Amino acid sequence: MKVEVISRQRGLLIRRLVLEPGEAMRWHTDLCHRFSVVVRGERLTLEYRDGERVDLDVSPGMADWDAPEARVHRAVNTGSETFEEVVTFHLNAEDEEPQPNAP
Repeated sequence: MKVEVISRQRGLLIRRLVLEPGEAMRWHTDLCHRFSVVVRGERLTLEYRDGERVDLDVSPGMADWDAPEARVHRAVNTGSETFEEVVTFHLNAEDEEPQPNAP
């Protein structure tokens, strides 16, 4: 997993995430609203600690708003191509970590 901060200022954090096939994000929650744009990839699975799985077909250019999510979860690249997205987090506080690690 590769995470790169593109910019952080005035309540916004813009970050790039890259997951190679089979790679997963760390378990986390989402504290703030965000806007995501898929740069590349074909399939992503959201896994929740409670056992739920949501399979998503993705493609470059897909974009959408997401609300905060208190349930512990992670994204897994279940496709055969590299997944990359750019996310703009709308922070609730200037120093907020928008996706803190779950215990």
